[in-house]
Amino acid sequence: MGSAQVQGRLWGAAATDWAHLLEPLMTPLFESVLSELQVGPETRLLDAGCGSGLALQFAHKREAAVAGLDASASLLEVARERVPDADLREGDLEKLPFPDDTFNAVTAFNSVQYAANPVAALRELRRVAAPGAEVAVATWAPAERCETGVVLTALGNLLPPSPGAAGPFALSGPGKLEELVTAAGLTPGRTGEVRTPFSYPDLDTAVRAIVASGPAQRAIEHAGLETTTEALRAAFAESRQPDGSYHQNNAFRYVISTA
Repeated sequence: MGSAQVQGRLWGAAATDWAHLLEPLMTPLFESVLSELQVGPETRLLDAGCGSGLALQFAHKREAAVAGLDASASLLEVARERVPDADLREGDLEKLPFPDDTFNAVTAFNSVQYAANPVAALRELRRVAAPGAEVAVATWAPAERCETGVVLTALGNLLPPSPGAAGPFALSGPGKLEELVTAAGLTPGRTGEVRTPFSYPDLDTAVRAIVASGPAQRAIEHAGLETTTEALRAAFAESRQPDGSYHQNNAFRYVISTA
């Protein structure tokens, strides 16, 4: 069983807010990984779990031929507006709708940990990557280096125990990503960590941004919007700056493997 049906519902519930309030905060990570992969005119890139297409837009500006896969039709609508030339498809990370050996670069930004079977998802990334192509998988750095962790913990506290995916920090521990890509038949190579601060002009914007995420939508389904919003507002309290804005220092790490 794949993850698309569940994750598509969760991540697509507030697609516009995700696209304009939260996804842009990932810009340092997107640009760093695309630079590390040397994305350019000769690149055929797949972004697996492409969301509303911002990373694809950056790759397209580097003259790459781009394709994306996401579980959410709503997020893909935004991606099509951003990158009309992209080959965008709705589907499941565990069963990619692309032929073998299609791409010479593959990215998965903060998506594999939400798959019902992360190893199966990575095997699919390896399948569609040409021999010798690089596959970059990125996720949160360990929680102690991510101030947004207090927000994600507040959301997790609203959820019942789940036998499914382990959540945002599932692959953040030392060696976790390397172990996973190795289990999928990829050869891990370069690693890196990117400082990715999250800043919001006010508390209402911060809450709206997080509510657009999959973990927040799960919390809303179980605890209700009002309870979830109150928990988020409390969790953000320590991030308030003197000017009324909110700022959280975070980091994301990536592993670049060879197919």
